[in-house]
This record gives sequence, structure tokens and C-alpha cells, in this order.
Amino acid sequence: MTYSMRAVLLVLWMAATSAFAEPPKAVSTPADIAAIKQVTQDFQSALKTKEVLKLSSLMLNSNILWTSPASDQQVATMRKETDPNFDGVRAGGYNEFVQFVKREKKPVEEKFYNIKITQDADLAWVMFDYEFMFDGAVENYGVETWQMVKRDGRWKIYSVTWSTHFTEKKGS
Repeated sequence: MTYSMRAVLLVLWMAATSAFAEPPKAVSTPADIAAIKQVTQDFQSALKTKEVLKLSSLMLNSNILWTSPASDQQVATMRKETDPNFDGVRAGGYNEFVQFVKREKKPVEEKFYNIKITQDADLAWVMFDYEFMFDGAVENYGVETWQMVKRDGRWKIYSVTWSTHFTEKKGS
């Protein structure tokens, strides 16, 4: 067997065996997963008790992406009626939300179901089904995702995006 034939066989063998190799695994620790779960619990608690300073302390900053993208129909209406550049994603959503929580007299709460956490080193993704409760009734529901980053040893939320399905209001 010639050298070039051996080289070709070696390359083929390496390609064949690499196809069965496992992909690299995310760097995740039980302590980080527990800390991320704690952030979800702290978020729910702070919202329910209207502790806006605690709620804000869970965010990386106040200007994070915090939005439920508008539907294509909503985007088309806005473009036609008021803003031809409207893309369906609002800026500054967190600040509006925390002000709503602060001033609202009626109870607000968000319930999470089927929480899934994926973590890789200092980044994490949290996904869950949610129900947003207003005055004891489900106002809307959907799927919510958070992107999180570990800063100074603490997990912080730096992006929140969710789908929205409104429930029918009683008496409407």
C-alpha cells in the first residue's frame, strides 16, 4: 500500500469515526441551575408582593429587551395608521412594566409552568409556559423566555420575550 493510499484511508477513517463523536457539552453546574431557579421564584414573589426594587435587582439593567412582539396584523395596522417603520418590538418595556406594578392597586401575579433551563457557563436560557394574573383572573398566557447572564457571581435577566394570548374578559 502506498503512502498516498494510507493517507486517504486515514482521512476516511477519521471522518467516519468523528461522525460518531459526541458534540461538546455545555458547561453547567447544579449550583448555577439552583441559582437560576431561585431567580424565577424571586421574580414571582417580588411581582406578587409588588417589591419593585427587588424585581429590578433581578435585571441586568433597566433597558433590557422586554417585549411581546406584535402580530403581523398588528404590525400592518400600525404601519398603515401611524408608523411605516414599526417592527412590532417596543423599546423600554421593562420600565413601563415596573411602573405598572408599582402603581396598580389590584393584585398582579405571574405563574410559571414547565420551566426549562439551559445553561452554558455564564449564559442561560429559561423557557416556560406562563399565566399573567390580574385581580385574581388570568388576563393573558403564552410562552416566555428569558436570557440570563452571570455577573459578579449573580444571575441576572437581560432579555424577556413572550407570546401573548388574551383571555376573554368576564362580562365582555
